[in-house]
Amino acid sequence: MEHVISSPASVAFTKRSAEAARPAYQAYQILRLAFTVAPIGAGLDKFFNFLVNWEQYLPGVVNRIVGGHGHELMMAVGVIEIIAGIGVAVFPKIFAYVVAAWLLLIVVNLLMIPGYFDVALRDFGLALGAFALARLSQAVDTPIRQSLN
Repeated sequence: MEHVISSPASVAFTKRSAEAARPAYQAYQILRLAFTVAPIGAGLDKFFNFLVNWEQYLPGVVNRIVGGHGHELMMAVGVIEIIAGIGVAVFPKIFAYVVAAWLLLIVVNLLMIPGYFDVALRDFGLALGAFALARLSQAVDTPIRQSLN
């Protein structure tokens, strides 16, 4: 007769496997990946304008407030977005809320520019997704936290 020995490591592995199979955990991981990659990608592109000329999304009044330094402002925005994306990867319980708030600020900004209401609606949907990630992260332990326990 064989005896199965359960080590703490095998029990932890089985527990993590069961957790990873849950739809809520999978949704959490999908959203976490999206809200890590998208802000980092958009932030990096603020320096290269490969995807779009980001300054077109800057209302004239804001450009005047910063003394005509819209390009420099967009690069600062890029740095903030990169930090937010890295934050979501490492501390999603906090930074998912940061990204959601950031997206809502972008929505307000876009509503000040005629012709970008469709983009504002898209970013509002993204903000809701970031809020969903923040709520899911309250219920799901992150791999980093699991490895610390």
